[in-house]
Amino acid sequence: MPFPLAMGIWVVIGLAILLVIFVGFRHRRREGRSLVPRVPAVPVVAGVPDLGTQLLPPVRATYVSSTLSGDWLARVSTPELGERASATLSVHEAGVVIERPGPGTLFIPAAAVRGAGTSSGMAGKFVGHEGLDVITWLAPDDVLLDTGLRLARRDDRPALREAVTRLVAPAPDLTSHDPNEKESL
Repeated sequence: MPFPLAMGIWVVIGLAILLVIFVGFRHRRREGRSLVPRVPAVPVVAGVPDLGTQLLPPVRATYVSSTLSGDWLARVSTPELGERASATLSVHEAGVVIERPGPGTLFIPAAAVRGAGTSSGMAGKFVGHEGLDVITWLAPDDVLLDTGLRLARRDDRPALREAVTRLVAPAPDLTSHDPNEKESL
């Protein structure tokens, strides 16, 4: 086979592969946007963020990704949630603030926080030994998400989990019982 023909075939194959990759990224982003069409904004009063008392001062971290809760491979690919970035994380009475250059600030309202934990990996990052801190939260449209962060200093991990856990609303007591209420069988 002549060299120019062989090169032409390889160029066409390369362009086809790039097209498939591009279409895949667009589909993934569109799918993520349908799951989480919008993320909460930082509350602002008179042009100033209204976050209440600071429970954890800013700490440096790497924002890894946000995934569907319980499925660490199901990354939510939206511009606000899908991109890995360096970050500064702080916890306030109003919620968790994750400031990132590029993708912008991610705000998780206190009322949306469902828990804090650790994981050894998440879509886009595997660190082992429970090296990621995970915040579980309820995004708008009732989508439960896990947001993974890799803190720059291991010493900050207990303080982060404690501050995020303080935001979690206590579960309603379903065992309370009105003594005047009659039970029916």
